[in-house]
This record gives sequence, structure tokens and C-alpha cells, in this order.
Amino acid sequence: MCHVYCRHHEVLCRFLLLITDVHGDHMNAAMVTRFSKPGAVVIAPPAVVQTIAAAKPLANGQSTTWEKWTIEAVPAYNITHMNPQGQPFHVKGRGNGYVMTFGGKRFYFSGDTEGVPEMRALQNIDVAFVCMILPYTMTPEEAAEAALAFKPKVVIPYHYGSYNVAVFIGKLAGSGIEVRPLNWYRQSGS
Repeated sequence: MCHVYCRHHEVLCRFLLLITDVHGDHMNAAMVTRFSKPGAVVIAPPAVVQTIAAAKPLANGQSTTWEKWTIEAVPAYNITHMNPQGQPFHVKGRGNGYVMTFGGKRFYFSGDTEGVPEMRALQNIDVAFVCMILPYTMTPEEAAEAALAFKPKVVIPYHYGSYNVAVFIGKLAGSGIEVRPLNWYRQSGS
């Protein structure tokens, strides 16, 4: 995210980096270093701050502001999907999803989570980015059920790998929720 200010031929570019979890596909220290120019702000769960010390910690349930944005940390965790040792892939309290509000519009980024009660209780979400991939988060059916619970105006599925997004779209058909699938995973040769 870049916000540009121009004054007398000076350009100051401010970056906001939101990190959702400690896993390598969410927390990339090299990328944080690359984008941590003067004015960059990194917001992350406290568990991430142990690795990326420059990050401002934001725990589940807390909120902060950046520029004209309000940022709320929503718990992101597993309830039923467990690793072979019987532990959740994402434990409650470690990872964040985020609700970002700007100009009265609310955007939700789920992070790696299941359809947890905190997600289902969200209100007035204009655009939601909802993950779905097993074994770490949700099936397309579970993700659709979660979206139906909090009813965003628009939902964009992501983090779905090779899952068939048509299943997710089909489950939301007729719900009044607009589904906007994006081509996150380009096929080789495309």
C-alpha cells in the first residue's frame, strides 16, 4: 500500500505492511527489509515482532490508526483443522486478520483462519478477502458458510491454491454477496 504526497516536486511514499502470522508465506523478513524505507510502518501480531523487531505489535482485538485508516486485529485461528500431533495449525491469539476502514468503507483480510466466531460476528464489511485451503484454513464450502454468516457486500477468495473456486461461488449464488474471483495462481504458460 503506498500513499504519495507531492509538494514542490518532493515525493514521499509511505508504505503500510500488515503481517498476519509467523508462517513463511505470511512473514517474509527479506520483503519487510526491502520495503522498510523511511516512512514505512509494519503492523503485526506480537508473535511476529519476535522476528521482525521493527513491527508495531497489534494483538487480537486491538486497533490502531495509520494515516486516515483504522486497523482492527481480528483473531485468525483453527478450531477443527489440526496438524498430525493434534494441535491447531494456527493457535488462537497468535495470528491476525484485519479490518481496515477508510472513508466509511470496511475491508476485511482474513489471514489464515477458519470461520471462527470473531469472523462470523463482523458487521458492515464492504469487501472481504477470505482464505480457503486445507489442511490449514477452510474448504470452499466452509469459507462460503463463513461469508454467509457476516455477509460482506463483496467477497474475494484467496489462498486457495488448486481448489476449484466454482464450489465457493456456487455456495454463495443467490445470497446477495458479490463474488469476485481473481486469478491469483497463474498456470504455467499463461
